[in-house]
Amino acid sequence: MIPTPDLSHLTSTDYEHVYEPAEDTFLLLDALEEHAGELKEMAPLTCLEVGPGSGCVSSSVGQILGSSTLQTVYLCTDVNPHACKCTRKTGTQNRTSLDVAKAFIDIILFNPPYVPTLTEELVDAQELRGIEGSWAGGSDGMEITNKFLELVGDLLSPRGRMYLVALKENNIPEIQTRMVNRFNLQSTIVLSRRAGREHLSIICFHR
Repeated sequence: MIPTPDLSHLTSTDYEHVYEPAEDTFLLLDALEEHAGELKEMAPLTCLEVGPGSGCVSSSVGQILGSSTLQTVYLCTDVNPHACKCTRKTGTQNRTSLDVAKAFIDIILFNPPYVPTLTEELVDAQELRGIEGSWAGGSDGMEITNKFLELVGDLLSPRGRMYLVALKENNIPEIQTRMVNRFNLQSTIVLSRRAGREHLSIICFHR
């Protein structure tokens, strides 16, 4: 068992502005743990997390890879400035340097705002750059995700893989079909789990 990253440095005040790790986060952590051996063998040079929130997921990858892959660069980007600060602190707390750079990416982690909402709610959430931006996904919960999926083919290295958190209502089969037809990215569902009313899955895309 790989321990959950230490988040003891984050306070209730932080979680007023940043998404607190929940069922979707832990499902993604479990999927990464299931692929731990493959990820270590890959010895990735770069890992990108879009919307890191607390920094929990990237820190977990750092724990999985350990000291054997000290060359790995962990890149994190979030529209929420509070999330950026928390992510950097979480990396430091867990001895993983989380930073920003430009490169082809070996591992992409994306837990997007996937909850179906009105487009207006999504726009407001993105403009406010607060915690609402972590869940408001617009039409079918896919408006933000669709924009990013158009970039994945150019971002992934030849051996790269992307882990995407998706809701059943996001139409997972359509996402998989689209990505293989447009970008020749194959995919498998690593794990699925029901969390309250949500039925979540982790999709792994690869060339």
